[in-house]
Amino acid sequence: MKLLRVGTAGAERPALLDTGGALRDLSGVVADIDGALLADEEALDRVRAAAGSGELLLLDPTGLRIGPPLGSIGKIVCIGLNYHDHARETGAEPPAEPVVFMKAPDTVVGPHDTVLVPRRSLKTDWEVELAVVIGRTARYLESAQEALGHVAGYAVAHDVSEREFQIERGGTWDKGKNCETFNPLGPWLVTADEVRDPQDLSLKLWVNGELKQDGTTAEQIFPVGEVVRYLSRFMTLYPGDVINTGTPAGVAMGAPDPKPFLRAGDVVELEIEGLGRQRQEVKDA
Repeated sequence: MKLLRVGTAGAERPALLDTGGALRDLSGVVADIDGALLADEEALDRVRAAAGSGELLLLDPTGLRIGPPLGSIGKIVCIGLNYHDHARETGAEPPAEPVVFMKAPDTVVGPHDTVLVPRRSLKTDWEVELAVVIGRTARYLESAQEALGHVAGYAVAHDVSEREFQIERGGTWDKGKNCETFNPLGPWLVTADEVRDPQDLSLKLWVNGELKQDGTTAEQIFPVGEVVRYLSRFMTLYPGDVINTGTPAGVAMGAPDPKPFLRAGDVVELEIEGLGRQRQEVKDA
């Protein structure tokens, strides 16, 4: 299923994209698309049944905002330097273990919402990423295969990053990752049963119509199942938690000087095969 949330920020209602591409209202079936729903197989079965019935009300998409496809996000765990080609372009050695940092849930905005360049920022960068959404509580998992059984679905994430804040200001990466609007998510949460192989998905990102990133999840150093297994050894993952799994080559930081960091007026578009497309206009905070 392709699940989404539509409406004004903070007042989104649940919806579904049917097999014909029509938008359907789920508000009479479930209260929201969130961790509680993803952990409830009976509720998910009701959604599937409603989707198959053809009786869900059609929604007119004209002028209708698409919000983040997941509400009440618990935590966002991110994996850095997780693509062989991205490590090469930044001159970094592939890590022996996953590089882990966190993003606050309040960085999440809709897939077509505005991205804000922070004040005094000179190095705001783009990163298209595969987001993994947890559907079952995961702790101390033993194998990557077991870990995949705890994944509810996948989405497109834009891990916007401020490189000076992240790398040149000391401390952890968190300062360059948690500015407002720095995690557009969506448009859809695609349930895991619709993603044949999370290690065989193409990722693309354009800035002002120019293709900047053109990668594949096959380049991941630590595949999705291994990332979930690894994280479950250090923290408990709950339904509704999100994992951003890293970005392929093509970020501004890896480009020759002068590096083309984002500025107000830029337009960023990104997509992942089967998971939908985002478009953001960039403005100053």
